[in-house]
Amino acid sequence: MQFGIFSVSDITTDPTTGKTPTDAERIQDLVQIALKAEEVGLDVFATGEHHNPPFFASSPTTFLGYIAAQTTTVKLSTATTLITTNDPVKIAEDYAMLQHLSGGRVDLMMGRGNTGPVYPWFGQDIRNGVALAVENYHLLRRLWREEVVDWEGKFRTPLQGFTATPRPLDGVPPFVWHGSIRSPEIAEQAAYYGDGFFHNNIFWTMDHTARMVDLYRRRYEHYGHGRADQAIVGLGGQVFMAKNSQDAVKQFRPYFDVAPVYGHGPSLEEFTRATPLTVGSPQQVIERTLGFADAVGDYQRQLFLMDHAGLPLEVVLEQLEILGSEVVPVLRKEFEARRPKDVPSDPPTHASLVEAGDAHANAKMGPASRVSAGSN
Repeated sequence: MQFGIFSVSDITTDPTTGKTPTDAERIQDLVQIALKAEEVGLDVFATGEHHNPPFFASSPTTFLGYIAAQTTTVKLSTATTLITTNDPVKIAEDYAMLQHLSGGRVDLMMGRGNTGPVYPWFGQDIRNGVALAVENYHLLRRLWREEVVDWEGKFRTPLQGFTATPRPLDGVPPFVWHGSIRSPEIAEQAAYYGDGFFHNNIFWTMDHTARMVDLYRRRYEHYGHGRADQAIVGLGGQVFMAKNSQDAVKQFRPYFDVAPVYGHGPSLEEFTRATPLTVGSPQQVIERTLGFADAVGDYQRQLFLMDHAGLPLEVVLEQLEILGSEVVPVLRKEFEARRPKDVPSDPPTHASLVEAGDAHANAKMGPASRVSAGSN
């Protein structure tokens, strides 16, 4: 099973000091966080894509390419690649290039994003969000799998005799996750192609997360990719840890209260009861995280949000030390002890896809129109 971290790349004032980091400081801090993730033995580092303050991650391929040059083992991913507002041609070429630079240590998480104004900034209409996600991804798959593409759709100019360059490393495209918090259409899309489904698992109750994952699993089996329990599932989550839970709550509370994505609302206690946010001891984090599999079944990737809400770099690095030394080793052992032998322990990697001849990735190349709201 893969364990790692993801960043939403917010720039938030530290409520305990009143200091707001600059863009340059936060970018360099995130570099140190990515390197620390590999140092403590985590499997995955992922960054989101945003084009609006208070977030800075507008160019994930540039950032991940820089990290790839300084690491050797950690897998590099996006926590969101905006399939709706990015040109599929540019996605195909940028991530194939990153594949080559990283030696295949890259995958993508496709999503629509959570910022409505981004659509007109890139010449699109938010009312077409799902349709854009469907059409653009279908074109992306063709660009990665066909040397020469003739294509015509609704949302971009036609392509005639087009070849995306460079071609994917070893002729095998990166593995793709489809990330969603609330859209069943995206779970359907992931299932149709036999791709991975990643549920952010931060803002909503575990009941909601379980329903979304169950939909994906049932449709994955319906489309003939394997049994429902063999579908490729990833979850997000957020933790903050200290030796004892009282210290963790005391230290994290001022950051929670001003967090840009969930602050200024329910209290920390209310939020931790209602959502998977875990603030407490390492043992509490272990027990809560193991409970995720009770809700959604055995899954393949767990990513934690660690550098959020103005937390200073030294605190984040301390959290990563605890995660890597005290939490993840126990989670690896416990998750694998309960996993049936014929349920995948890891999502597909570049090496496994090359060995399989990309059979998984080529499982569905059918008409994009089949993936729609009406097919749920």
